[in-house]
Parts: sequence; C-alpha cells; structure tokens
Amino acid sequence: MELMTSGAFAQASGLSRKALRLYDELGLLHPARVDPETLYRFYHQDQLGQARLVAWLRRLGMPLAAIRAVSGLPPAQAAEELAAYWAKVEAETAARRELAVFLIGYLSGKDTAMSDGQGTLTVRYGVRSDIGLIREGNEDAAYAGARLLAVADGMGGHAAGEVASAAVIEALRPLDTQVPATQDHTLVQSLLDDGKITTEEVASHPQRMLLLRALTGNHSSRPDLQLRQARPGDRYLLCSDGLHVVVPADAIARVLLTEADPDQAARDLLALALDGGAPDNITCIVADVDG
Repeated sequence: MELMTSGAFAQASGLSRKALRLYDELGLLHPARVDPETLYRFYHQDQLGQARLVAWLRRLGMPLAAIRAVSGLPPAQAAEELAAYWAKVEAETAARRELAVFLIGYLSGKDTAMSDGQGTLTVRYGVRSDIGLIREGNEDAAYAGARLLAVADGMGGHAAGEVASAAVIEALRPLDTQVPATQDHTLVQSLLDDGKITTEEVASHPQRMLLLRALTGNHSSRPDLQLRQARPGDRYLLCSDGLHVVVPADAIARVLLTEADPDQAARDLLALALDGGAPDNITCIVADVDG
C-alpha cells in the first residue's frame, strides 16, 4: 500500500502536522513509517479513520488522556464511554447554566439568595493554616464566608509572597458570591492535562515547581473562572499544594469521606501534612453545603 506524507495525511484527516507529532508522542496515532535519515513521517491511508476519530473527540473537548483510553477500545465499548463522557458534559453544562442564571439575577438586583428549589443553601466550613516545618513564614492566605471560599498560595522563598496572596484574597472578598476554580498553573499540571505524564509522575517531576502563570504586579494576569452549582450534601476542599503534594490523594479522600465535621476534617488534613514533613506552608478549607 502506498504511503502518504505527513502533509498529505494532515490535509486528508483535518489534523495539523503539529497535532500529528503530538499524537505520535502520546501513542494516539503512530506513523506507519519514519524515515531514519530525514525523520519524515509517513502514514497509511487506512489510518485516516483513527485520525478523524481523534480529531472529532478533540472538537468535543475530550482530554487527550481520555481520548487515548477511548480510542483503544472496541467500537461498541468506545461508544459507551463516549456516551458517559457526554452525559457528564451535559450535566455540568446544565449546572453552570443554572448558576449563571442565579448570578445574573444577583448582579442585576433581582435575586439575593441562591436556592436549590426547596430552600436557601448554607455553608459550614473549617479553615486551617500552618507555617509547616521548614518555611520561615506563612505566605498562604485564605477566606471562607457564606458564599465565597478562597485559598491563595504565596510563592515560597520569594519576596513579598504573603503580600501577593493577601492581595488576592482582598480582591475576592467583596464578591462572596461564587467559588473560583482551584486549577494549578504549573508546568506539570499542563503536562498532566495533556496526558504526557501520569498522576504518579507529578510529585517527582524535576520541574514540578515551574509556574506558567503568576501575579507579577503588571496587571496582565487573568483568572480562570468556573461556575459550579452547589447542592446539599456537597463537600468542597480548597487547599494550597502544601497539602496535596505531601499527602496522597487516597488519604485526603479518606478524611473527607469519614470525618463528618468540616472543622475536624481540616484539622486532620493539616495533621497529615505535618506528619509527612510539611516542607511548605499548608492551608486548607473544608466546606459542606447544607440545604
């Protein structure tokens, strides 16, 4: 069978050459042949179906790691996984839509309380912050209120880190109407999101502390915002990496699932971080949503 150049294959499949290189690295779509001297990639025409499937799944917004899992399944099982993924997307979209309607009403002065249809929601929370066992000062800052939960992680070892974290909290405090997204802007998080490394590789990655975004004082930083509808029975954890880098995820989950009191849960999580050596400041908020 005659092979196609990467350019011809990219045009036929709707993928860019850059995307083809990435998908090769991730094991999603290997070329049929790579010239050992020029390193040019060549593809079989019968690989177009796989390439188009990957492109379609990306257009749906599916993460690369999920695409890698789905694309290796038999068609019927892949269809089931895709249906489950899309159901989750629709549920999250519906929740964001409801919260957006509430926020529009709140900001326009037409509504001042968020309800689940049966009554106004309330939040019970516990907040704990500790310097840790190595740092000379605590540069973390936190805020917990009736409608706003926020944790700002100061950049350890840098001048005025506590000033920056406090400034973030002060800027958020007047809102007290929504929960901002707790996404790490680190290199390893971006690699994890792209499926290039595993969760287990994050803690030992040599560039795990490299930031892709931070407050620098030049007013160019823009936050990530997500709308989430709080429901009775929900439990939220917001924390600095002084907790989740030291304490394994299963240990954190165990505390959150077994300790009913949010304040005690925050205490227990802090204790786990201290037992683990606490090389950084530790700040966490555990919040329960009640109807």
